[in-house]
Amino acid sequence: QVRLVESGGGLVQAGGSLRLSCAASGSGFSRSNMAWFRQCPGKQREYVAHIFSNSNTNYGDSVKGRFTISRDNAKNTLYLQMNTLKPEDTAVYYCRAVIGSDIYWGQGTQVTVSS
Repeated sequence: QVRLVESGGGLVQAGGSLRLSCAASGSGFSRSNMAWFRQCPGKQREYVAHIFSNSNTNYGDSVKGRFTISRDNAKNTLYLQMNTLKPEDTAVYYCRAVIGSDIYWGQGTQVTVSS
């Protein structure tokens, strides 16, 4: 069993930066594929970024060049550095872990970007 806890969300002005963290408990983090998603009220959950167990990364088009996903396997922690934030980045951000055939989600952290 893996438990994911996001933190680092908050209120920031447009153009600002935030760094989200996702702390994982349980075994298997280093061999997991990790990702960030986000969801606005009334909308479907949207893919943000992905980092594989070999640290290869992939980004959604809306965040490419502004967000950076990274991981620290020694700390069992996933990160999302968000720069040049826009009001349309406002959402609840969730981390997801895929370990083998098992999928785990965190509870989410709110990010609000004011114009």
